[in-house]
Amino acid sequence: MTRFLGLPYAAPITAANRFLPAQLPQRWDSERDATEFGPTVTQNPYGAPLDSIFSDPRIEGDEQLNLNVWTPDTAGSAPVLVWIHGGAFVRGSGSIPHYDGTSFARNGIVCVTINYRMGAPGFLDVGDDHANIGLRDQIAALAWVQGHIAAFGGDPARVTVAGQSAGAMSIGALLGSPLTEGLFSAAILESGAAHHAFARSTALSVAEAYAGIVDVASDREALSAVSTTDLLAAETALDGRLRSVSDPTSVQEALRNGMPFTPSIDGTVLPQAPIEAIRQGSAANVRLLIGTTSQENRLFLAPGGAIDRIDDSLLDRFAQTYGLSTEVDVRSLYEDPQDPTPGATLAALQTDWMFRIPAVRLAEAQQQAGGPATHMYEFTWKSGALDGVLGAAHSVDIPFFFNTLAVPGAERLTGPDAPQGLADAMHASWVSFIRGEGPGWEPYTPDRRVVRRFDTNSDTVLDPRSDARLAWDGIR
Repeated sequence: MTRFLGLPYAAPITAANRFLPAQLPQRWDSERDATEFGPTVTQNPYGAPLDSIFSDPRIEGDEQLNLNVWTPDTAGSAPVLVWIHGGAFVRGSGSIPHYDGTSFARNGIVCVTINYRMGAPGFLDVGDDHANIGLRDQIAALAWVQGHIAAFGGDPARVTVAGQSAGAMSIGALLGSPLTEGLFSAAILESGAAHHAFARSTALSVAEAYAGIVDVASDREALSAVSTTDLLAAETALDGRLRSVSDPTSVQEALRNGMPFTPSIDGTVLPQAPIEAIRQGSAANVRLLIGTTSQENRLFLAPGGAIDRIDDSLLDRFAQTYGLSTEVDVRSLYEDPQDPTPGATLAALQTDWMFRIPAVRLAEAQQQAGGPATHMYEFTWKSGALDGVLGAAHSVDIPFFFNTLAVPGAERLTGPDAPQGLADAMHASWVSFIRGEGPGWEPYTPDRRVVRRFDTNSDTVLDPRSDARLAWDGIR
């Protein structure tokens, strides 16, 4: 296995082009050092309590649009995995230790991890022709793979794009974009699907609020003159500003999903909502592997103790905000007999609204469009980290499918003594899928909803929690 780190797929980021689409990098003729990770995209650090859970490498420099390649030491044309990191569209990088591609390379797969612009530079839509810069960066990286991966032993016709959280939501958007045709033939979406794209009116309202914080016009030229420090400070202040706008309905989408920097339906990168485009066949030739963890939203409620401050009235308010009928008995659907508290029930409800139901709808849309076999999974193993409060939370599964349990810092997500056998099994399923084979269980179809549950004793089930699934029919 050989790795090549910090390879630029686009020109350096400067103040002048920070809010503009990526341009090709300059060629180099001499030998280039590819032994160290390249600069990370400028971003705010994690705050407490998530800063104690997630690795957060920071590397200064302008060549932020770079990627990393792990390649097998064997001749031939290998399948390719391109990884798009998560981080709520505001944090992350391709150099996070959990994303080490060594295990994939040892299994004969060329693994690529990328950086892309986030926050305001990546996803602020000011109403011009350059929206969705972050998605455009991802498309540029995938185009680089098409043009260059053969030199690393990869087959450009066998590219699987994979991502988790915002990375998976990005892929959901890419599946609905006309600009990605021919860039990949398979996709793995982990804890994210194709529902997270703002109406343009919402995106413009968010941009106006953001520009108001830094006191400039809502256009790229004015924003490019703002210092990096002030841009990052405005990202931190944006949620509070959105909650105080005169017309809260204008930013309701952003307030509901908690991610004010989200892809927008701009008419070019995304001509329509991704899930609708997929339903109409935009990804009809792409094989899909889709899944979630079983307790996603415990990550956002449990570590800081917010889960213990939820009461029944707040639980009911969220259910109504998400569109569930008042006739739906949320407690009967989501209450855990082992933890019947309102906070735990809300975490289960939010897991379905944000992650599981969108994943199901994506699988249904792909089958409706006549797409190839789609497989679904659920990660149900419960972490021992933080005295067990995380459970099977968002991101706990990352070191398992990358097979990086031994990487320092993984225990911050998994707790001690995470089962290597589970990582072996999950990683093997991903490897099989990337190679073009089935992951090891039957496809998901509307009449036979097969889901593989990964745990220390993994099993395959049909239509898990069907009552809850049916409660969301007609919503979103």
